[in-house]
Amino acid sequence: MKVLAGKKAIITGGAGGIGLAAVKIFTAAGAEVIIADVNEEAGKAVAAETGAVFIKCDVSNSSDVQKVIAAADGKLDILYNNAGVYWNKKDGRLTEIEEENWDRIIAINLRSVYLFCKYALPLLMKDGGSIINTASSAGMIGIPNCDAYTATKGAIVQLTKSLAAEYGRYNVRTNCISPAAIMTPMVKESNPPDSTFDENAFLNLRTPLRRYGTPEEIARIACFLASDAASYLNGAIIAADGGITINGDLSYPDKH
Repeated sequence: MKVLAGKKAIITGGAGGIGLAAVKIFTAAGAEVIIADVNEEAGKAVAAETGAVFIKCDVSNSSDVQKVIAAADGKLDILYNNAGVYWNKKDGRLTEIEEENWDRIIAINLRSVYLFCKYALPLLMKDGGSIINTASSAGMIGIPNCDAYTATKGAIVQLTKSLAAEYGRYNVRTNCISPAAIMTPMVKESNPPDSTFDENAFLNLRTPLRRYGTPEEIARIACFLASDAASYLNGAIIAADGGITINGDLSYPDKH
């Protein structure tokens, strides 16, 4: 069943990771998809594979964002603000983050949401639609050593609620997915082989499902939020993390 048939969607960061999975799932569900991504080579390859339209876009640049919105030709049903970055060794404790790195992380992760919502909302308000924002467990609980990333994701959680309250009257639903421990290229890069991060301990003690999630699992949630099946969801913050943010102390031995 093509639950997104007749709908037009913009997916930011659609050239890789969760965004790539979303492009595949959204197009398979019948949506007309526009990919906004700075990676031109990967974006064109995804577009060729899925039938989506690719537009090279620095998501923090207003002119680039407006070009993507213009490509929708006056009709838009879904905005999936998926693009984001975690910079290993550039992010960290607040007192150790270089100012230019702080500004760039804020620009990519948070300014992009502002820009896409600002210019997409007039189209979404015409006939109603769905905005899906991407936060993180870092926006819901305290996570050390990534203060810029955490700041952006906490802001996205609260911005989602404000947008839901403000634009719900126009039948624009704004919801947020907060993933954690999703195995994407960015996650792999954040835990290099020489890292002190104990992957097995993390999976066994911090993740109730005892495994990483997949990009497809998050993309399917986004597809649901984009569909009419989620017509009464507005302002929801969905922790798609296998239970990480509510697990308490899992330091007891695993008997299974």
